Amino acid sequence: MNNWSIEDWKRAKAAEQIAAFYLFTPMCGTCAVASKMLTVIEAMRPKLPIGKADLNYVQEMAIEYEVESVPCLLIQRKGKPIEKIYAFQSVPYLLEKLS
Repeated sequence: MNNWSIEDWKRAKAAEQIAAFYLFTPMCGTCAVASKMLTVIEAMRPKLPIGKADLNYVQEMAIEYEVESVPCLLIQRKGKPIEKIYAFQSVPYLLEKLS
């Protein structure tokens, strides 16, 4: 996963069929587990654009997308936000959501 800026997210949102943006904070233990799950997904689906950002540095994203907590995975399809995932239940669950 690459660190993305808000501009990177907007570009991916406009250009890709499906893209995901993972928002986390460094001191969040659940975020560490979620990051490992997304690393597995990235290995399984290398062409799927998944970016990440420390929410402390992109607070305007929290406001714009009404992010309630971290970890949060924003998923968009064809430029439109379709889902916010807070409970990263399992790798198969996330793969299904990103299909």
